[in-house]
Amino acid sequence: MIVRKLQDIRGSDRNVKSDGWESARLLLRDDGMGFSFHVTTMYAGEQLQMHYQNHLEAVLVLKGTGTIEDLGTGITHDLAPGVMYALDAHDRHVVRPATDILCACVFNPPVTGREVHDASGAYPADTDMPRVLEAAG
Repeated sequence: MIVRKLQDIRGSDRNVKSDGWESARLLLRDDGMGFSFHVTTMYAGEQLQMHYQNHLEAVLVLKGTGTIEDLGTGITHDLAPGVMYALDAHDRHVVRPATDILCACVFNPPVTGREVHDASGAYPADTDMPRVLEAAG
């Protein structure tokens, strides 16, 4: 059993900060769960363009408001507490927080813990781990 406290993660190297966001990574690849689990804050007024080419992500908004735009379709969705979005097709997207947005995120395959977005908006592929996505078929 793995038990961790968010407040402890916030003060550790598992708390990663980058431009426009901060992510407390409670479960990582080395925990062996097959996914990673993060509590992330996206800051108000930012425009966060992302494109997870190597990961699938599901996000549940816990607090705050904003929008997410699917750059492939041009469709924009409102974000508010209780809204979940899943990037099930490696969707290129932009999140625009109107207020700070606190959310719970799951990544498959799991991240190692130190990733930040590259120039394309993606996290790098983890070449040391078999792709869980392919195994799940």
